[in-house]
Amino acid sequence: MASFFGHGLVAYTFTKLIDRQNLKLLLWLALFSTIMPDFDVVAFKFGIAYEHPLGHRGLTHSITFAVLWAALLAFLFGKTNKLIYFLVLFFSTVSHGFLDAMTNGGKGVGFFIPFDNERYFLPFTPIKVSPIGVKDFFSEWGLQIIWTEVKYIAIPCLVVLVFLYAFNSRK
Repeated sequence: MASFFGHGLVAYTFTKLIDRQNLKLLLWLALFSTIMPDFDVVAFKFGIAYEHPLGHRGLTHSITFAVLWAALLAFLFGKTNKLIYFLVLFFSTVSHGFLDAMTNGGKGVGFFIPFDNERYFLPFTPIKVSPIGVKDFFSEWGLQIIWTEVKYIAIPCLVVLVFLYAFNSRK
């Protein structure tokens, strides 16, 4: 997986890109939505295999899950701007699977579960896979992860945010 930092930066960028009202609740929901798919690691505790549709990078990393999760949160919290909530939360949630599919580890992402249980990687996998757990993150491996996330997540997000800021300041 990409790290919490990489996923969170993508959620922040989506929120700023789509949300013109600076809703703090939406930002917090988007941040949570980018890490929520990894709650599937609890499946290991129940003996569910990685490759199972409910295993790690399975259903919670799917496009179907992102649609249902975003719809639920938009319905519960969106009030008058459900479409904005849905879009930000969908893109934030689905981005998790796409970032994981860009890593160089794991067994792929079940984008199409429950319709297809196949796991996929994107053709471009430059992001070093992050360890599950905090201890290993603070090591040389962790520094390599941060560097790849700076190159392939932070810099593109920063470019989008700078252009967005420049565009909005010209108005």
